[in-house]
Amino acid sequence: MDSENERKREVIVDFDFGSDSGAVDLSGKVHQLPCAVKFDGPCSVSQYFKPKSTGIEVDGLSVENAYFRGRKLQGATISLPEGYSGYVIGRKSHGKRKASEESQDSSSWQVKAKFENITYWNHDTLPTQDDTFQRSFHWLTVAQALHKPVTAEDLAAASIALKNMS
Repeated sequence: MDSENERKREVIVDFDFGSDSGAVDLSGKVHQLPCAVKFDGPCSVSQYFKPKSTGIEVDGLSVENAYFRGRKLQGATISLPEGYSGYVIGRKSHGKRKASEESQDSSSWQVKAKFENITYWNHDTLPTQDDTFQRSFHWLTVAQALHKPVTAEDLAAASIALKNMS
């Protein structure tokens, strides 16, 4: 198929969140590392990656230490913002299907695991509230404010504020 026809092809993706009750709870087991690992396969991570609490608290964050490939990491576990959850999704298996059904342009995905917190790691610095990873969650508040419907009261208040500025 040439690239122009590929771009015109419509793909439908169906996320099945209704079955997340059977999803594995990964809370406390999800980590954001400050590196790229160029391997995609099974590995005994818990045998090599062993975070430990330091007993130190910075900016209200409990600091943890770990080592990855000989490099010391310092991190903290943070909860996802209220109303948000993290999901690990995978292709939904449909059992045996006919060849004609497999060529359809739709994909079904299902929740494989769910998490409510994440541990992020820094190489050479203690975790703080000013870390880029922490600050990225501020966008959720901004996005919520941007998409909030504007009421008549909001317009009146903005109009009064504009007149007062003049």
